[in-house]
Amino acid sequence: MIPRYYSNSTFPPNSTQNPCNLKNTIALAAWLLAPLCLSAQQKPSGTFSLGTRNTVSMFNEDAAIGKGIGGQFRVRLGNKLNSEWYFDYITSKDGSLTYRNDYHIGWSLLFYMGDNFYEDRLLQPYFILGHCFDRSVVTAQADKSNTANRISMATQAGLGTHININPRFDCSLSAQYMVHFGKDIEVKEDEEGLVIQKANFTNADGHLLFTISFNYKLAHIWNKK
Repeated sequence: MIPRYYSNSTFPPNSTQNPCNLKNTIALAAWLLAPLCLSAQQKPSGTFSLGTRNTVSMFNEDAAIGKGIGGQFRVRLGNKLNSEWYFDYITSKDGSLTYRNDYHIGWSLLFYMGDNFYEDRLLQPYFILGHCFDRSVVTAQADKSNTANRISMATQAGLGTHININPRFDCSLSAQYMVHFGKDIEVKEDEEGLVIQKANFTNADGHLLFTISFNYKLAHIWNKK
């Protein structure tokens, strides 16, 4: 019988699977299934998530459309209740007259509908409501020294949903109506030019706020088992 020799990269037709390839396959399967195992073993409350967000503000009093970027983290308080803590930086322009910068620092509560406690479904809808502090700065485009700012409080409410890509990673969409309470910044033109000033009285003004965020669950702060 003539002996046959095979290189390290070649195996006879009836040979069993390469042990190295088998180990790599097992390791890959364990890495892919790890989030599912974690989801099955751990309750949702106590989950800490970190994410980035983009916002669009529409139907403001000056008819400008604002676009923003920010960050957020979530702390899951219970099966039906999540909390979201965020920061937004939003910019907009009022034609060729002024530009505006808004800074939001706030928090929201997310109330999950029905029995959508776990992230094993693609869509996880929720009611959202919250509160924030806002600093607004309006500046003339032609003269940066012509500016005014205000600090106000706001409350917001709306609807949203998580799109669960896997149990640890989600894309979230929400639409809210935000109402600000404070002294508005008035912009008007007169014989001397463009006048930007804070109003003498307090009023309420609102706008729609659309948010898309991407979030990753990093750890369980409590309820680890």
